[in-house]
Amino acid sequence: MKPNRLSSISINIVLTLFATIAFFPIYMAVLNSFKTHGEIFDSVLALPKSFNFENYINVFEQLNLFGSGFNTLIVTVIGLAGIVICGSLAGYKLARTPGKLSGIIFALFVASMLVPFHSIMITLSQMAKGLGLQGSLVGLGLIYIGLGSNMAVFLYHGFVKSIPLELEEAAKIDGCSDFQIYYKIIFPLLKPITATILILNVLWLWNDFLLPLIMLTDVNNYTLMLSVNMLFGQYNSDWPMILAGLVATALPVLIFYAFFQKHILAGISEGAIK
Repeated sequence: MKPNRLSSISINIVLTLFATIAFFPIYMAVLNSFKTHGEIFDSVLALPKSFNFENYINVFEQLNLFGSGFNTLIVTVIGLAGIVICGSLAGYKLARTPGKLSGIIFALFVASMLVPFHSIMITLSQMAKGLGLQGSLVGLGLIYIGLGSNMAVFLYHGFVKSIPLELEEAAKIDGCSDFQIYYKIIFPLLKPITATILILNVLWLWNDFLLPLIMLTDVNNYTLMLSVNMLFGQYNSDWPMILAGLVATALPVLIFYAFFQKHILAGISEGAIK
């Protein structure tokens, strides 16, 4: 057997092994979401005796997942829109404004990425309460903008530097203002990196648990993760319903990721070529 072919087979075996390890928890969650309490404790790995959707029906009825899903969607849309707009504007301006001040501001954005959320969550909660944002879905979305903009600025800054200045100079000659250059020329060229930022932040905003737990006090404003957490009791937990709830809440974001996955690859490829 040729060395190149042997190397390719070895790589495929390793990748298949890692893919199996990554997929196994998802498989177990889906499999056990169709079981009863007795079947789960009897054998976690065994197939369910009958595939029924009672757990999913009960989850939607008891937890009002449609209402929680709408709350999560509101927070996610507000957070994504703010992160993309603020991140692209700041990244573009910092990349096109050389100087010490721009360097210091950009360094502060990068440095803030190293600060763990747990070290600021109490102060953040107190500030949100003082500003009247606590308990509000809009307020939660605004906080996500502040927490997610640093990574967006970092990624946009690097991508904007790869765009030729000649495009902007030609637009200025044609009479475009700075803002017209941004939204007519620069922002459309940022599509690959924007798709990457959208996917990374959708996974974060949709699945986040700690910040909504701190910020939201009204059950009617609960996000999906908070609603599923209500199934965990102090002395007893309904694992079939919990798994059904987790699968149901993860399905939309998995579909979103599958749809935009090609844009992530395109963003990485275009960035590497440039």
